[in-house]
Amino acid sequence: MTVTADDLIVIALIGILILAFVVIAVRENRRQKKYFLLKIRREWGCPPSGEWTQEELDSISHYTRRRSGGRFQVDDITWNDLDMDAVFLQMNGTVSSCGEDYLYSLLRLPEFDESVLKERDRLAEYFGSHPKEREQVQLMLRVIGKRKGYSVADYIDALDTAPKRSVVKYVLLGLLGVASIVMFFIAPLIAVFLLVLVMAVNGTIHYRESREIEKYMSCLACILRILRAAEELGKCRIEEISSYAERIRKHAAVFRGVRRKSVTLTSEKGVDATGISALTAYLNTFFMLDFIQFYSVIRKLKGRQEDMNALMENFGILDSAIAIASYRAYLPVYCKPEFTQTAWDGAVRLRAEDLYHPLITNPVANSIDAEGGVLLTGSNASGKSTFLKTVAINAILAQSIYTCAATSYRCAMVKVMTSMALRDDVQGGESYYIVEIKSLKRILAEVEKGEPLLCIIDEVLRGTNTIERIAASSRILASLRRENVLPFAATHDIELTSILDGIYQNYHFTEEITDKDIRFNYLLQKGRAVSRNAITLLEFIGYDKELVEKAREAAADFEKSGVWKPLKEKQGGQTC
Repeated sequence: MTVTADDLIVIALIGILILAFVVIAVRENRRQKKYFLLKIRREWGCPPSGEWTQEELDSISHYTRRRSGGRFQVDDITWNDLDMDAVFLQMNGTVSSCGEDYLYSLLRLPEFDESVLKERDRLAEYFGSHPKEREQVQLMLRVIGKRKGYSVADYIDALDTAPKRSVVKYVLLGLLGVASIVMFFIAPLIAVFLLVLVMAVNGTIHYRESREIEKYMSCLACILRILRAAEELGKCRIEEISSYAERIRKHAAVFRGVRRKSVTLTSEKGVDATGISALTAYLNTFFMLDFIQFYSVIRKLKGRQEDMNALMENFGILDSAIAIASYRAYLPVYCKPEFTQTAWDGAVRLRAEDLYHPLITNPVANSIDAEGGVLLTGSNASGKSTFLKTVAINAILAQSIYTCAATSYRCAMVKVMTSMALRDDVQGGESYYIVEIKSLKRILAEVEKGEPLLCIIDEVLRGTNTIERIAASSRILASLRRENVLPFAATHDIELTSILDGIYQNYHFTEEITDKDIRFNYLLQKGRAVSRNAITLLEFIGYDKELVEKAREAAADFEKSGVWKPLKEKQGGQTC
């Protein structure tokens, strides 16, 4: 066969086109790398940018369910009471889905082995003080990227259900495409006809069958990204993370050859954002390369889930450690917790200095030395609920990221459970009171296990009448007074401070009321509250002055007599 000048021109044009795509891809990759470095440097020590939907947050939680394995988990009631989604997002400086899923699981699955926490601290300290190495690791983790709306754990599980097929049909269709190209050098007219036929047949089959495996393609592309990152991080020679690099190399070795069998899959549209994506999409359609590679790789991945989980975990550990280091740089003040493996003086005890809520801008810090139980009183909006959340959130942070928003924190390792921001279950047909007593019952059941427990209860039994509320709540709180339990409770029922005197420590928040304003200092004070402000707040927001005065008079009269006087109706339908 003689190669003519026209043939050489066609070959040259094809070569130039391919070279142009490569140049564009290289330049785009460099641009994205530069942008990525600018972004992570700008966001270091700051809450990450971006927004997450509830659906996306729910998907992130899927990895935690797989990893829990019967361990104690911060339950949904506690998680929602403390707005832990917001706490997670505040520290989520991860750059990969593996890191994002793992960081969430740290908060949801508190650790009770201090050696594990100290290893997290070691990594966070190293990455916090070595920006060059940190960015090197982040560039490797960037290859995995983030897939909003899906968990990597979901991708791994989904591949087990992927269809298994022979690749013979797709190989033959691909060879037909090759034949149409070769025919250009033999019989150009026949080649044109064959080319049109191949484009029609292969394009139709590709379009029809790709819908069946589309979601699995995305799963496979995600896993291929993990393997690509494993290849890069496995070469890492940073001594401080050498054990993780070694484990990554070990588990990635079983997938040797998988990436070579899926060259074009890693550049599938929407997966690898490079200039060569469009070219590979056309090649896949024309030569059926993605189907050939997909079904070949699926067979190679069968039975390798444990190795993939191990890769995901090791990437997650490194990425989450960097996020922890960034979060520490963001906090105005933080300390590392000191744990008492066994409660001293026979009871769980918490000592914390300058404890504050990490989600509040310019927070007021408070110190506490609590043992046995704390009963918190105070007027509306004085800071009771915020303080209770502050205690619980810091207990979770201590046993997850080895970091507390305080100047010092010392406590036994505890489980954390709350009953705070409850609502009626309209769909389930349950009243607020039913929801509340069920919430409290789960805490009482956990108490019986005899393990250290920090429980937080806001407004005990607020959903029922005063007499039964005080009678029942006093007994519930008294039953929580055990050596293995540290209960914190807030209440408006001042009677409880007398009933539980000697059983619970009394603390309170107060306010300063002037003729024109009411001011809160949010400072925790010892003793029971002696002030009330509910009626005064009615006045400050514009309620009728006569109504306010009558309310004050009625309250004062009840305090003297212990009896509520019935209201009488005047002419015109008014009451007095």
